[in-house]
Amino acid sequence: MSQFKYSRIAAELKNKILSNVWCADERLPSIRKLSSEYQVSKISIQNALHKLEANGLIKARSRSGYYVVAQEKKTLSPNNAKQNAPSLVTMPDIFHEIMARSAAFDIYPEEKVREPSSHIQTLNRHINRAMRQQAARNALYYGTPEGDFILRKQLSKHYRSRDLSISADDICITSGCQNSLFLALSSCCQPGDTVAIESPSFYGILQLLQILKLNVIEIPASFSDGLPTQALEKAAQQWHIKACIVTPNFATPTGACMPQSEKLALCQLAHKYAFTIIEDDIYGDLGFHFNTQPLKSVDHHHNVILCSSFSKSLSRDLRTGWIMGGKHHKAIVHLSMVNNLANNQAIQQGLAGFISEGHFRRHLMQYRQTLEKQQNELINVLRENWSVPFTYTTPSGGLALMVTFEQKVNCISVYQEAIKEGIIPAPGSLFSTHNAFRHSMRLSFVHEISGKRLIAIKRLGQLIQAHV
Repeated sequence: MSQFKYSRIAAELKNKILSNVWCADERLPSIRKLSSEYQVSKISIQNALHKLEANGLIKARSRSGYYVVAQEKKTLSPNNAKQNAPSLVTMPDIFHEIMARSAAFDIYPEEKVREPSSHIQTLNRHINRAMRQQAARNALYYGTPEGDFILRKQLSKHYRSRDLSISADDICITSGCQNSLFLALSSCCQPGDTVAIESPSFYGILQLLQILKLNVIEIPASFSDGLPTQALEKAAQQWHIKACIVTPNFATPTGACMPQSEKLALCQLAHKYAFTIIEDDIYGDLGFHFNTQPLKSVDHHHNVILCSSFSKSLSRDLRTGWIMGGKHHKAIVHLSMVNNLANNQAIQQGLAGFISEGHFRRHLMQYRQTLEKQQNELINVLRENWSVPFTYTTPSGGLALMVTFEQKVNCISVYQEAIKEGIIPAPGSLFSTHNAFRHSMRLSFVHEISGKRLIAIKRLGQLIQAHV
């Protein structure tokens, strides 16, 4: 289903609610009836309804259907949050606890994982073949600082399918997206500079900002549409912003996706106020129903540095990423050489072969379907088993969603109780420098919600109930 058609259905349903075609407490037509009316699958209608529910417009009633919510009961938009002045970052201890338990995207990491897909097995064969064929040369010589040319050429070809035309010579291979973000910040910022970030924001970015001693200004973001450019411009008028870090496509923790108009406006702001945009594109390949367009594809002034990797779309174990530095390219290649010297050649060569034979494209098609299915399963489990009132985001891609409790649930306290039982949610305050989002948590749908993970989700609901 195209992005246009998916958005049109959600917009039309929303318009009927706001126009009082369906009044407060009125039951919406059934999923089957809406599916027939719009000539789309039931799952597509269900996703649209989930989105409306996440926005506080409708609410599901058990075994009854969806009903319109009176608008005076709607919770405040995250955009109404207070914007703080720039400040240095201090990361909480629980960040290190979560990472130490390998639980960044797993509610219950002690549970076994399913067998790797055939595509992952094919990838491993390509890497093993590269290790055998180039064993002597790879053992005696470092690769070039820019990385394997054939891999860069394949990445260039891959991005053309997302409307970004870029030469292999303008891509540098890195040791992961976090390394790419480090190189990007180091190339355009000095300690004490001010960097704007969307709020909530990925805690790995907050960690980098802390290490690099950069001042941070948080721009309250929409849980559905991401960074609002009007708010960013107000901040740019008040403070000298050197860089802006943004995840325009399926940002963690909310899964927000910036509209095309806002992407264009952001690039125009960067040119107007002379700051660099650092684009975290790590989830860009994970749209359920459509290909996303990177910010860099609409950057006409070379102000965007794009960072990404294979860790979220293919395998965490590869530790292979890339960066497209634009006018900072030479400085970034030099920094990469100083910090890493070179990256694993066999892995790069294996990846290049894997992509060139079409395996990566086929893997993404299957993986996107799996993620969408698991997202729907997670939402259904939450709605059926959690008794505390909550709202949730319904992203159209990515790996996670954000749950926010209508009652003032302290999610740090819930986390401290849950971790004693091996259950590891990600409290919302991890994604802010100012202890915001205390009543929210991120949940991932990377893993199938079954077995001990299903039990863990249900138990987490009980722990939440105990903290109300």
